[in-house]
Amino acid sequence: MAWQIRISAVLRAWLCRAAVLLACLPADNAQADPAFHLRDPDWLVIFASIETASRKTHAAVGMKRALGAPRLDSSGFRLGVKWGESVEPAERRPRHGRQYRTEFHATLGYERRIGDSFLMVSAGPELSAAYVETRTRRQLSQRLRPRLQLDLWMTPSDTTFVQLGAYLIPGTDSRIWARLAAGWALAPGVYVGPETEAYGEGDYHKLRLGLHLTGLRLLGLRWRIALGGQVSRNEPGGFYAVLGLNWLR
Repeated sequence: MAWQIRISAVLRAWLCRAAVLLACLPADNAQADPAFHLRDPDWLVIFASIETASRKTHAAVGMKRALGAPRLDSSGFRLGVKWGESVEPAERRPRHGRQYRTEFHATLGYERRIGDSFLMVSAGPELSAAYVETRTRRQLSQRLRPRLQLDLWMTPSDTTFVQLGAYLIPGTDSRIWARLAAGWALAPGVYVGPETEAYGEGDYHKLRLGLHLTGLRLLGLRWRIALGGQVSRNEPGGFYAVLGLNWLR
């Protein structure tokens, strides 16, 4: 349990530092830092999310950086990094105990862009650690496995968009995840519409169906909100909620 406390403390410390940095940034970054004159905008996107469902809470923070291209709106190589933590019941039926999981992955891929649409395929290592605590056992496990990822964003018209994200982590108790969303514009860059998500790990699987609001701009950030219902193996159906944000640099 001590390792989880240390990891959580480190994550909270980094999040606090990021919050202080954001609060201290002036409105005009170019005037605050002359180095910003030397690089084009939108070369880096920082993202974070938190979601809750069926007594599981998951939080993540990461970034995507353009490599070999001056901007994210140009085709080129991308470096992605993501760190996430979650807590959920160790046993689902009956529910008891706790499982704490920490995941970190770094991927390298190529993104092909045509206008506002893009397709990116990437791969890299993922390191995960899980600590299970029940009435009868305590167990710590660690894994290092490859991760294959696909991201698609399409704007068939000025008022519609389609988004597809998926990843596969092969091996014993392989993990697979996919999310498909569509939307109609409420305002330029702001979309609302349905989404569906599927997840599988070993003999466990989960299916979600809900609504999302994507691209809302507030406090210099772009937000995504999603609400819906989910069903999964060995536990009753329930609701889920997701709050995500992007910060373009």
